[in-house]
Amino acid sequence: MKIAILAGQLVGYWGDEDRSSILASLLSAPIQPLGATPVGISASGLALDCWVRLQDTDLVLGREPFGRTPLYWMERDGTIWFASHLQLLLPLASPSAIDLGGFYGYSCFSYVPTPLTPVRGIQAVPAGTELRWVSGDLDRTNPVTIGATAPAQWQQAREQITDETVAVKQLQELLQAAIHRQIEDLPDAPVGVLLSGGLDSSIAAALLVQNGVKVRAYTLDFGDAGISEYPYAEQVAHHLQIPLVKVPVNPKLVRKSIDATSRALDLPYGDGVTVPLYLLCQAASQDVAVIFNGEGGDQLFAGWTNKPLIAASIYGGSTDFIQPYLQTFHRLYGYERQSFQPHILAQIQDLDPADWISDALDSTLTPELLHRLRRASLMLKGAQNIHPRATNLARWHGLKVRSIFCDLPLAEWTFGVAGTLQLQGACEKYILKRAVADLLPSEIVWRTKRGMGVPLTAWLFQELWRDLGTWLNPQVLAQAGYWQADIATQLVRGKFSGSIQGRRIGEILWLIMMWERWRINILTEPTNLSWNHPFWLPQPVWSKIQAYFDRD
Repeated sequence: MKIAILAGQLVGYWGDEDRSSILASLLSAPIQPLGATPVGISASGLALDCWVRLQDTDLVLGREPFGRTPLYWMERDGTIWFASHLQLLLPLASPSAIDLGGFYGYSCFSYVPTPLTPVRGIQAVPAGTELRWVSGDLDRTNPVTIGATAPAQWQQAREQITDETVAVKQLQELLQAAIHRQIEDLPDAPVGVLLSGGLDSSIAAALLVQNGVKVRAYTLDFGDAGISEYPYAEQVAHHLQIPLVKVPVNPKLVRKSIDATSRALDLPYGDGVTVPLYLLCQAASQDVAVIFNGEGGDQLFAGWTNKPLIAASIYGGSTDFIQPYLQTFHRLYGYERQSFQPHILAQIQDLDPADWISDALDSTLTPELLHRLRRASLMLKGAQNIHPRATNLARWHGLKVRSIFCDLPLAEWTFGVAGTLQLQGACEKYILKRAVADLLPSEIVWRTKRGMGVPLTAWLFQELWRDLGTWLNPQVLAQAGYWQADIATQLVRGKFSGSIQGRRIGEILWLIMMWERWRINILTEPTNLSWNHPFWLPQPVWSKIQAYFDRD
């Protein structure tokens, strides 16, 4: 019953046998015995995000509800092994044992849904949950869930604040309290802010400056290819009088960094922001030890991604949001036959992705629609994707990462605010904007929300065209046995689906690429490339040939 911790990594075991020699081979760090006092790690350097403790002689593994730091476990020969990084447990797992549920879930969401992982036999502790293994229980593959905090905390309050003036005042006080909790341990040294130019990261920067913290801001520059947010970040930096570092992101840097990003992420994450965020953290790590971001703001204050679902409920008249919610991920749910090899289809036919999101959309704890959507966003997109992804990228570069929106009193307060103050007409996050209206330029506060404009399709159809032949090589895909071998060709031809066009093509190609880079780099599976693909031709030449054959 021992544990090893080093540089933000945790690994240990619980069982009747002494496994110290195996533990030492997994992580070269001082080994200590487990006890009743929780031991764990923290993404922010403040409170523990994941922990392990003994309750009498029982093992307890737990995570906080925002999901900032993952925690995994597996059973082997009667011993429970646990770790903060999946890669630490891989030497104990069966080689190349892909979990098909994890694979299918990734294709639906761009992340692997908890408690699944992409590796068979390894499971994830859900955010906001404690799992307990009872000493003497012969079956150690089914722990008891205790202290399931997230469902209890993310629930609608009986009394709802409807007075705008009261809500604004309370929110301003909560934001100040949140920032004070996160800066009280900081030395007299600059911190970084990953400044997109959007509302949430701008609020973080403004509150830090207002409270006397030295700030250096970092923003992404996609050049002429993407939707530029740099002018907004520059406007915020000028308003706050803080230095702004412009971090270039271009195809050459993407090509150079994609494999390192897949290793840093630990699990496959298929959103196009992964490599840009890796580069942003890399730049910040040259100057600061702590970074702040704006992650979590959309989840707490009903950001722009909720609008399609609200419209569906109003005009569609349906109270079942499972299917519409699955569609909001814009990934491969519903395209299984075009995506997977036949034997994979046969093995996943009994899996229903609705099972992975239904608890988060349970109307029992959140009867009102907006609260229900916010709860789901916190439990799914936040705790299973955005926050752990940010933690792993920051930790890879030796950074501590903090967000003012990962604050429990603030989060719980939002479930007592009427939906009319969250979404007012077409204006999302209304009450948050009212609370910070005096901190930032009006254009920043009230401008329409846009997602990060990563120009994936433009890059993949131009500078990274030939790289597709390596990253999604048909022979490699065929031998691995998961994706259809010609899926990349079908996507670039626009023949995969009539509804997947334009930027969606780049997003799906990237989704598949990140899975493949993870599989090859983390599982170290072999690759045997072939030339039987169109990507060795210059893209303009291929397009002309394709147009000729399409004409016939």
